[in-house]
Amino acid sequence: MTDLHQLNTLEILALYAEKKLSPSEYWQSVEARIAAFEPVVNALYAYDPEDAQKQAAASTDRWQKGETVGPLDGIPVSLKELIATKGQPIPLGTKAVELVPAAEDAPVAARCREDGAIIYAKTTCPDYGMLSSGLSSFHKLSRNPWNPSQNPGGSSAGAASAGAASYGTLHIGTDIGGSVRLPAGWTGLFGFKPSQGRIPVDPYYTGRCAGPMTRSVVDSAYAMATLSRPDWRDGTSLPPNDINWMDLDVDVKGLKIGLMLDAGCGLAVDVEVREAVLAAAKLFEAAGAIVVPVEPVLTRDMLDGLDDFWRAKFWGDIVTLSDERRASILPYIHEWAVKGADVSGARAVFGFNQTMEMRKSCGRLMQTVDAVISPTNPIVSYPADWASPTNDPQRPFEHIAFTVPWNMSEQPASSINCGFSTSGMPIGLQIVGPRYADLLVLKLSKVFEDWTGGVTNWPEPPQAR
Repeated sequence: MTDLHQLNTLEILALYAEKKLSPSEYWQSVEARIAAFEPVVNALYAYDPEDAQKQAAASTDRWQKGETVGPLDGIPVSLKELIATKGQPIPLGTKAVELVPAAEDAPVAARCREDGAIIYAKTTCPDYGMLSSGLSSFHKLSRNPWNPSQNPGGSSAGAASAGAASYGTLHIGTDIGGSVRLPAGWTGLFGFKPSQGRIPVDPYYTGRCAGPMTRSVVDSAYAMATLSRPDWRDGTSLPPNDINWMDLDVDVKGLKIGLMLDAGCGLAVDVEVREAVLAAAKLFEAAGAIVVPVEPVLTRDMLDGLDDFWRAKFWGDIVTLSDERRASILPYIHEWAVKGADVSGARAVFGFNQTMEMRKSCGRLMQTVDAVISPTNPIVSYPADWASPTNDPQRPFEHIAFTVPWNMSEQPASSINCGFSTSGMPIGLQIVGPRYADLLVLKLSKVFEDWTGGVTNWPEPPQAR
């Protein structure tokens, strides 16, 4: 069997059960994939193949004895560097922090271990997770496997690179303004940001979520049973659910779907992105959905207010660092953050209150439609060594206008590939559902993937091109 990297999680588990494939054999194929891509794409941090081999051997033994411990037993999983794993430091993507081993697993890591996953590495992120880029002062520059000269996006940069390079089927990122969906869109992956609290995180914060980044909807949906178990450490954690995450059938006939092609502010939408999203809308219409144009939910005041608040908060986080440590932060981030010193208390509070205005605006829209579709990213791609799509620290969030409102409104949203540019780079479609309607978003994503056939021509290793 030579195409193991093309299998999804369910197919791999079926082969384990039939004893036609062992976790050790599958891990060897992932390890080979990493060896082929990693020197170019730099997706991983704290990669430990020897420990992964031991975990795979233990899982192989459990499968042979019929004593598996959970639904992810023997499935390799990567976790974004910001997700704590016991005994490993959390650099936060920056040279500025001290490397102190984590005292315990964060909720996502704990749930994956409980269910038998092989946690083989962390994935890279930019300084403090504050960029949509693979650029970091601590990690090597992470690149897009579709074209290494291009950016994978971020802040779940390494997760996106690992997913597109087929380092296994499941990669977990985090998202406070689009950091799962944006890089998923730029690398052709399916990225799912669930309702706030559906997947517990620690530390938790306004709008901060964790979510799977995978090559298919099924891979993400299957993982949700593990990832969504509550954890008291997240004060926003939702109660236990009895959701059948694999119930992905849906008839879209009669559903009213809002088509948002204008984010209200931020970067203009590339022509190729607009055309790809319009083509997606026509597929929903052809299946019987009622697609209606909708106005933006975001305003310039909202986005600029959020910028002020995040600058002020971040400056407060780093102002106590020594001059030497603060100077080691990526210059783009430092230049952005230092302006936070000039934000008054009243202005910071006004900025935070804009998150509530986003919530109101999103809630108002969802009274008129069942779901919303839009571009995930307004542009196709940008250079790998840029800190953001504008590469301007005074215009840092112009690319998140389609994604960030749904974090603040706590609604589920996904990004799924809806085509490719003439340059060969992926284009993402965002699908948004009402608060707590996580399964609806997965269903709509799955039916769209079925219509299009999904991505099948994933990047080949650089030496094979």
